[in-house]
Amino acid sequence: MLTLEHLSVAYDGTPAVVDVSLDLPDGEVLAVLGPSGCGKSTLLRAVAGLEPPTAGRITWDGADLAGVPTHRRGFALMFQDGQLFTHLTVARNVGYALRLRRASRVRERVEELLALVGLEGYADRLPGTLSGGERQRVALARSLAVEPRLLLLDEPLSALDAGLRERLAGDLRAILRAAGTTALMVTHDHEEAFTVADRLAVMRAGRVVQEGVIGEVWRAPTDPETALFLGYARVLDGPAAALVLTAAGLPAAPAVAVRRSALAVRDTGPLGGTVVSSRATPEQVRLVVDVDGIGEIDAVAPLDVHPGPGVRVRLGADATRLAVTKPTPGDTD
Repeated sequence: MLTLEHLSVAYDGTPAVVDVSLDLPDGEVLAVLGPSGCGKSTLLRAVAGLEPPTAGRITWDGADLAGVPTHRRGFALMFQDGQLFTHLTVARNVGYALRLRRASRVRERVEELLALVGLEGYADRLPGTLSGGERQRVALARSLAVEPRLLLLDEPLSALDAGLRERLAGDLRAILRAAGTTALMVTHDHEEAFTVADRLAVMRAGRVVQEGVIGEVWRAPTDPETALFLGYARVLDGPAAALVLTAAGLPAAPAVAVRRSALAVRDTGPLGGTVVSSRATPEQVRLVVDVDGIGEIDAVAPLDVHPGPGVRVRLGADATRLAVTKPTPGDTD
């Protein structure tokens, strides 16, 4: 198990990581999520032994790693661009660390890893002949070759286009689970974190502001800024929050985060609104609705609506989901 205890890192007296405490159990994947400059990459480098902490401890199974050099920690680090040796074949890239350690069964181990990452038959290819996603798979196989105690992933998919990043995120999750690898990943993409990780730590200005199981963090963001960063559409407060919570029959609260999409409908409510704009996809209609007393919100409707007509806006049971329906005959709202 990896444990960070009140870890801080500073550059010339300027804090980059501030008092971070985290646990990463064996076999799990923890994603550290945050915007650029929040300190997440510095945190990763400190765990790797590339940056000295100014305070706190990093331990593995209770053993303090202070003073232990990077190459003796038993960790592997995978960068966002893969950093493959362009003059070596795929097989020689994957087996590079094994040959340095004079390991046995190098060829068999390389074949096993290429099968694991879905690159059977690529052993003799050069990196320059591969797509971006294939190069990242080679880099992942190389990182897993020596069976690291911990795999450190620094924005592993950020250099890829959106469609490929989405597909490879699911593959990365499956590969890490199949290998039983414990991994710490830093990313700025919340969807990537949700797909790959078991647990999530949200960083802001060098501090971890929320940490927990992915579903728990998503369902209950710690503050409005975290909710918006995780992908919520709006955070309502004051009279708007009161209106929403009252319509949903829920207790008063200072603020309520509203998700961007919602198909589950609750019978309590409704609120009235006017469609400002709509955009149809094959599965649903995405709307901007001007809700009375709240203002414009994003919503999703499984029906054909166009700008102009009044609609009913209903709340999910937890007051975080919105659904839009057309008024039925006789409705006055």
